Amino acid sequence: MRAALLLSLLCSTPLFAEDIPLADSVLVDKSERKMWLIHNGERYREYDISLGDNPAGHKQQEGDERTPEGNYTLDYRNPKSRYHLSIHINYPNADDKARAQAKGVSPGGDIFIHGTPNGMGWAQKYYSGIDWTDGCIAVSNKEIEEIWELVKNGTPIEIKP
Repeated sequence: MRAALLLSLLCSTPLFAEDIPLADSVLVDKSERKMWLIHNGERYREYDISLGDNPAGHKQQEGDERTPEGNYTLDYRNPKSRYHLSIHINYPNADDKARAQAKGVSPGGDIFIHGTPNGMGWAQKYYSGIDWTDGCIAVSNKEIEEIWELVKNGTPIEIKP
């Protein structure tokens, strides 16, 4: 009888994809080290994040280790990146390119949301709570797996200072 009840409960539980809606947008607050998934104007998932080694201010040029600020789009994903999954942020935009060109520098690129370096999953706790990327937004491997499922290509992302 208990086994039948347990089986009934397990079979009636909706799957992950049905439980949680897809994000309409993503919001990042660099000063709070937080990222939220947003659906219908409501924040429904929150993540602690790590940023670039030099997190203060907007990314100015290649190699400055800053995380960009502004409005961008999550435009493609790389399941075979050097990190545990990665979702690309379409930095640099036209304004970023013009700003860098005026300074005579490269704006840089390859800015992603990703997990820990491949093969370093065992060290996730050491990556948590510190800024360690070259300008990307890092989360735990478990979190990037969830984000991977809930955020589709073309989703807007706002990155606040």
